[in-house]
Amino acid sequence: MPTIDREPDSGARDWSAKAQAFEADMRHLASLPRESASAGEREAAEWIAMRLRELGVAATRIEQEPAHGGYWWPIGVLNAIAAAAGSVALRARRHRTRLLAALTGAGAATALWDDMSGGSQWFRRFALPQRSTWNVVGELGASADEAQRTIVLIAHHDAAHSGLVFHPALPRLFPDRFPALHAKSTQTLPIMVATWLGSALSSAGALLGSSRLLKLGLAFAAGTIAAMTDIGTSEVVPGANDNLSAVVVLLALAQALHETPPPPGLRVILLSTGSEESFMEGMRGFGRRHFASLPRQSTELLCLECVGGPTLILLEGEGMLKMRDYPQSARAALAASAQRAGIELGRGLRTVAATDALIALRAGYQVSQLASVDYTKFPANYHWPSDNPENLEWSTIGKAIAVAEEHVRGMLASRA
Repeated sequence: MPTIDREPDSGARDWSAKAQAFEADMRHLASLPRESASAGEREAAEWIAMRLRELGVAATRIEQEPAHGGYWWPIGVLNAIAAAAGSVALRARRHRTRLLAALTGAGAATALWDDMSGGSQWFRRFALPQRSTWNVVGELGASADEAQRTIVLIAHHDAAHSGLVFHPALPRLFPDRFPALHAKSTQTLPIMVATWLGSALSSAGALLGSSRLLKLGLAFAAGTIAAMTDIGTSEVVPGANDNLSAVVVLLALAQALHETPPPPGLRVILLSTGSEESFMEGMRGFGRRHFASLPRQSTELLCLECVGGPTLILLEGEGMLKMRDYPQSARAALAASAQRAGIELGRGLRTVAATDALIALRAGYQVSQLASVDYTKFPANYHWPSDNPENLEWSTIGKAIAVAEEHVRGMLASRA
């Protein structure tokens, strides 16, 4: 059973102070329009890199990677292809035509699954325009050649588009009407499945000659296209909780680890990715560039995502279409770090979204994630204009700083 209700820690004021030391950085970055793969995202990357160097992380660089910069076009276009195939199949009299429509729908469904599940994103890379995104990479501690272990701490600095599907009233419907069931739930409704069903049902309907399945597939595809159009044309939110709250954690860690260096033999990489909101394109670029030189047996990754809400949690797993749990050993190590830091984490929740952690998880690494939720078991102010610095829980960010620092400093001792 999920356990997310927590009383405030007695040292809440101390946690807040540690986080709010970087409030000016938060407010400056939140003022930038940081759409994925945009000039604003690049400006944010340059600011973060400058601040990391000022805080003592001399080995800081910006890495440019290719990205499409959105998810509404890939999802919308693939649903339009599936809808067109389904429409043809509805009117087709020849078996060969229906078979071709079924194959087209299946191809769209396969591309959507790949795009939303941490795959190669082959459709958007070959069929849609590409821009540039910018990752910030800072390194402390042992060099790559000397390191016994490596830990990568991940945030992201781009911000999401809003849209009606992110209206804050929607996550409240279930807990407000069914509080007992909500208390037992371990995840929210996997709404992204609906964006895949249009193509899957269109393919099945064409193959089976079922007009009912074809019409249902067309309905799902039409709804998806409308939702993606709304998201693509909506404003970019300030993104304070999602995910400048995690950027603050990286800055605080940079300062702490410069003042008191990490244990000998430990390599620490502070990574702030671009284009996370376009389905982790920046993290994919980091993986292509660095995974080959980061041994899986000695590298661990901690993802920091939306840590500015009311309740800090240790997330158990993630997945839009298929749930994938983080390794039990990685979760246990993070829980132990929180215990040593004197902070109790909420447990038992999984997210039906996808984060940068998914890319490393699929690549076979030890991965864990710190996040936060409100009473809906959803990130506070998620993808909504109210995601601004005024609505942050600074004490929660401070707790995330404390847990992450303890996790870094205990890496070698706890894995010995």
